[in-house]
Amino acid sequence: VQLVESGGGLVQSGGSLTLSCAASGFALGNFGTSWYRQAPGKERELVADITSFGNTKQYADSVKGRFTISRDNAKNTVYLQMNILKPQDTAVYYCYAHGGPLGFWGQGTQVTVSS
Repeated sequence: VQLVESGGGLVQSGGSLTLSCAASGFALGNFGTSWYRQAPGKERELVADITSFGNTKQYADSVKGRFTISRDNAKNTVYLQMNILKPQDTAVYYCYAHGGPLGFWGQGTQVTVSS
């Protein structure tokens, strides 16, 4: 059972990145999936969440209108499209699959936004 995030990197303010969260060893489509982020010295915070079928999405106020969460269950992958990035978006971004008593974390991918 594994979740692997990818797509992070260094981008200028105003730029875009798309993060991917790929699952192996289980069907990600059976789980709701969230993106969290943690900046240095701060607590991990929820960024976005999508239900297993993708019909309901939720976003933190700080990213509404800029980030879009989506999923492709056939590819066992969840995405986070991030637009109009700001320096305050700089953090390690984590994928979290959750369902009932189960929860799986990925290892994280670094996103750095320069001003």
